[in-house]
Amino acid sequence: MRPFVRILATLLGLAFAAAGALLVLEVGWHWWRPGSAPLLVPWPRWQAGLASLGWDAYAVRVGAGVLAAAGLVLVGCALAAGNRAVRLTDPADDVSVSTSPRSLARLVGVTVRAQDNVAGASVTASARRIRVRAKSTLETEGELRPRLLATVSALLDELPLVRRPKVTVVVDSPKDRR
Repeated sequence: MRPFVRILATLLGLAFAAAGALLVLEVGWHWWRPGSAPLLVPWPRWQAGLASLGWDAYAVRVGAGVLAAAGLVLVGCALAAGNRAVRLTDPADDVSVSTSPRSLARLVGVTVRAQDNVAGASVTASARRIRVRAKSTLETEGELRPRLLATVSALLDELPLVRRPKVTVVVDSPKDRR
């Protein structure tokens, strides 16, 4: 969600910058030649059209509804893209410590890959959940999964996490397919 919000913020910023530049051009043109027609935007025609609309007109109601819906979508996107940091216990008053989910996943991944009979592993982490997907050619899931679960649990015991995430371990092994 964060890349979407970043792209959206960039596009909205560019749109507001373009509208501001257009406004500056129109005002400058009007100051330089007060009696001439507008430079790019037909302001007088728009003003006459808007003057004929009342607050109870259908177009005004639809426009207000569309703007309200767009605002709610933007607020929802901003809330969904909130801070994803993994909180650690505070070492002292007025000091807060956190780490990124990527750092936590990297730490768990290095620990899992260092285990015997693990050919590779991919780890995704968040403040609530850690998912480990390990590959092994020599052990079955029943043999390797409990050991990896114990290893990850021991690692999480050493970390000063405020909230312990739920750990899920899946092992892909060709021995299980036989």
